[in-house]
Amino acid sequence: MHSNLRINDEVADALTQGRPIVAMESTIYSGMGLPSPANRECHERCDAAIRAGGAVPALTAVLDGVAVVGVTAGELDRVLEGEAKIAARDLPRALASGLGVGVTTVSATVTIAAAAGVEVFATGGIGGVHRGSELTGDVSHDLLAMSRHPVVTVSAGAKAFLDLARTLEELETLGVPVVGWNTDRFPAFYVRDSGFPVPATVRRGSDVAGMVRSAAAVGHPGGILVANPIPEADQLDPARINAALERALAEVDANAIAGPGVTPLVLAAIAEATEGDSIPANLALAENNASVAAEIAVALAAT
Repeated sequence: MHSNLRINDEVADALTQGRPIVAMESTIYSGMGLPSPANRECHERCDAAIRAGGAVPALTAVLDGVAVVGVTAGELDRVLEGEAKIAARDLPRALASGLGVGVTTVSATVTIAAAAGVEVFATGGIGGVHRGSELTGDVSHDLLAMSRHPVVTVSAGAKAFLDLARTLEELETLGVPVVGWNTDRFPAFYVRDSGFPVPATVRRGSDVAGMVRSAAAVGHPGGILVANPIPEADQLDPARINAALERALAEVDANAIAGPGVTPLVLAAIAEATEGDSIPANLALAENNASVAAEIAVALAAT
């Protein structure tokens, strides 16, 4: 195995035995995803949900120039405190330079998971096409990474401040199948219905497993996006979210903020507008995604 990739013993054993595994990005569990101590609670809940579903959790990160699949308990604090965000494009530099701690985004996690042979990945929300992209060209590499690597991504849709119509169009262009988990609507992170339909609905893990194996049989590249709405009881008020988004996006435009700087500003604005309710919602949707990912991983392991 290449020295820049390390799979911990529990995950390696599961791979050898064909047992289900769920990869986890680390950005959501760092301070850039959630404030302390909510980030630690989020990791604990997602890890527990994956194990309760019968799968092995595999938290990914870059540690001392190594892409890690399955962060150990002794390494967890370093990841929770990580401040360098690593996307797929950053992996070569991070690994070659011996970066101390890098927390992985969706694109980096999909890339690392595929390299390790892990087929399922749970996150919060994916990146996508930003508003005004026709001028800025700001499109998240998350979408391209999902089209390149045969990994199922389970998310609560895309972040609500994105151009969701164009995000769905871009996924279609890239050939990424998008399915709704017990829904025919595309979710928008804190809310269950973005107003846009999904091309297909799946009801159980075996439905997704069948799609994965069928895609492989005909040589269809890339993965599948499973759009899993936030639990209804945890959904935030769409009117409050939209108002907060408009204010935050106006600040983004006024200050010419672009790229990675947009997400933390918008999330902070939503947290303020919802008087902190966005943090419990974040935890609930992440845990829900972890549970669904575990079901899919178990179904894939049985095929």
